[in-house]
Amino acid sequence: MLVPEIAKLGHVSLVTPDLQKSLWFFKEVLGLEEIERAGGAVYLRACGEFEHHSLVLKQGDRAVVDHIGWRAKRAEDVEKFAVQLEAAGTKIQWIEAGREAGQGKAIQFKLPSQHTFEIYYEVEKPKAPQGERSGLKNQTHKSWARGISPRIIDHVNLWTSHDPGSVHQWLSEQLGFKMREYVKLNNGKVIGGWMSVTQLVHDVAMMGAHDPETPARFHHIAYWLDNAQDVLRALDILRENGIQIDLGPAKHGISQAVCAYVRDPGSGHRVELFSNGYLIFDPDWEPVEWGQEEFGVALQWWGPEYTPGHGHAMDETTEA
Repeated sequence: MLVPEIAKLGHVSLVTPDLQKSLWFFKEVLGLEEIERAGGAVYLRACGEFEHHSLVLKQGDRAVVDHIGWRAKRAEDVEKFAVQLEAAGTKIQWIEAGREAGQGKAIQFKLPSQHTFEIYYEVEKPKAPQGERSGLKNQTHKSWARGISPRIIDHVNLWTSHDPGSVHQWLSEQLGFKMREYVKLNNGKVIGGWMSVTQLVHDVAMMGAHDPETPARFHHIAYWLDNAQDVLRALDILRENGIQIDLGPAKHGISQAVCAYVRDPGSGHRVELFSNGYLIFDPDWEPVEWGQEEFGVALQWWGPEYTPGHGHAMDETTEA
């Protein structure tokens, strides 16, 4: 019998204390397309995405992450994951079809880090309205229609005060994520792991947080741009709109991606603009280990220096 599998990162659902300002940022500046408004939530996607949405925005008292959605590889895998997770002692909540717009029946559950994940399969793939459609049949919306205009969602980065190594193991054993690169301290403790179910270096990163009071922390959602020049173009667009850059431009050692970070002014949620990097096709890939003395290079090959835990703005994460 086939084991259940996750196909890809689907969406991130964020709560913002200023929905209108967040919508301005994600629609007009970042350039995402609004697909639907339902039940107090706004659903958006990037110009190259076919699923109903990759981002959900909801009004709330404070900036938190509602959940992170993953699409299963097969329809039956949703039920299989539910059985497998419950057998391992994880509490499952079933989400009825339509409760999240454009999506079929799903399950939600918490990781050992207390981040909330969702797994679904059935999803609508609406066409862009006439006049907004790309002339390319293999793209949903027009390129560069507005703002930065990223192509697709890329990954999420999560932090936890829970032992990240044990969360990496749980993600591997229960959800099938593969470790691609990781950082290990001299004492043998793994403090960061970049994991994927696709050919990407990471669909999710799980890092060790410095705040012991909050086991579940959200660092950023990343959207993918075609090339490094697009990242530089994005920084001009951000500054023209009066938005300060969190960090970048820079290049990561891990993933080799060119990147920059910015915060949604309506919520403080961080967005990474992400490009280049490399893909993994080797079935016998050996995870790349970075040591404690290599931590700085692993995070920043070039660009502004960033050392986690030293009071940098990049450490100020929002709760999940």
